[in-house]
Amino acid sequence: MKVLFSNPPWWDVDLKTQQLLIGVRAGSRWPFTRYSVHAPGEFRHGGYLPFPFFLGSAAARTKATLPDATIEMRDSIARGESYQQFFDAVLADPPDWVVLETATAAWVHDEKVIDWFAAMTKAQIILCGPLDISKADEILGRHRNIAAIVQGEYDKQVLRVIRGQRGVIAHDLLTVGEMDNLPYPIHDEVAVGNYWDACPKGQTAPQLQLITSRGCPYKCIFCVWPAVMTGNDPDGTRARTVRCHSPEWVRGAIKTQIDDAWAKGVRYKSIYLDDDTFNLTEKHTRQISQVMKEFGLPWFAMCRADTVKEETWKLMLECGCKGVKLGFESGSQTVIDKIINKRLNLAKAADTARMLRNMGMSVHGTFTVGLPGETKQQQQETLDYIKMLYETGGLDTHQLSGTAEIEGTPLHTLKVTGSLEKYASAKIDDAYVANPDGAAKLREMKL
Repeated sequence: MKVLFSNPPWWDVDLKTQQLLIGVRAGSRWPFTRYSVHAPGEFRHGGYLPFPFFLGSAAARTKATLPDATIEMRDSIARGESYQQFFDAVLADPPDWVVLETATAAWVHDEKVIDWFAAMTKAQIILCGPLDISKADEILGRHRNIAAIVQGEYDKQVLRVIRGQRGVIAHDLLTVGEMDNLPYPIHDEVAVGNYWDACPKGQTAPQLQLITSRGCPYKCIFCVWPAVMTGNDPDGTRARTVRCHSPEWVRGAIKTQIDDAWAKGVRYKSIYLDDDTFNLTEKHTRQISQVMKEFGLPWFAMCRADTVKEETWKLMLECGCKGVKLGFESGSQTVIDKIINKRLNLAKAADTARMLRNMGMSVHGTFTVGLPGETKQQQQETLDYIKMLYETGGLDTHQLSGTAEIEGTPLHTLKVTGSLEKYASAKIDDAYVANPDGAAKLREMKL
């Protein structure tokens, strides 16, 4: 039996500029298309490219549980391969099962890939990722080669489908104990050195990407992983779990992946921790920082500005952390409080950003516009806040995206229900533009 864990190619063209677009799917909280730095089949390093964390983890657990099966991890986006290269490789050694992670922005494209599998192979598809389960019957009825649709993280559920379960497979999150019994993620051997996130500033390729926890207790209206993949909270009203790997697991995962990459001729020069929020607690932040120090590589992390003390930020720096991403999301406190529900004080967040840069860390800020109920004036407040941060020494770099509407998030629920108690000023009006691709949305907005 062969099981293919696939992140298929995703190519498109910007019809206005005729520029080539490449899709970023598995590994991204907001799947989207970006301008490609290379042509299909001619991979060149340098474009944003996240490691498919859930796919690599599920592949590893399946391989450990089914030692007699052939498990292949093929990240076609990280390979930069063309559709023809992908199709030829699949047909050269056809799988019995295909695990495919998709999302709202990629679904129209990925349906065509699923149809190709139906026409050319006998493979059964296990569909994973943030999907609208209300459409499950329609999807399963239209695509007879889809054996099941898995809700949330899918380390355990893939095996259930292979063993006979069908239909919609409900959320079954890993326990803390199961988290620390996970085998270390599997990489596509061809793409092991290709993953890249240039922000925060100062990172060096090749880059190892890792998550040291799953989940986030905060309930930002647009954020998909805590609502869909690591939790089941589409309305922003339920408890959200956070499960941290132990220092021992993180140490083993890093060592194993460094050794495996070295055996393939790739020597990592930096590490990026892409947790939903790496520094949620003092304990986890301090423990993992000490682990990172052992490897002597510069490292970077996705963080919040308001969760740990100044002494802990200093410890991170002392242990080799050279930069962080901070999610500001908006420059309007009203939008933060009443639309996003982020629970962040923007003035204090700016103070933290300046403090970190004064310490010697680089800071990358993330922002979004095009939220439901957001006014043009509030969008301008975001632009003004970004400008202020640069002028006062709070930012090295930033990203500004259009707010993607992804199935399973409170934002998507709002579209269906019209209102949400925890998001008092969020409203679907004539000014709101729905788009599952945040980058495409920003390209269309006139700020």
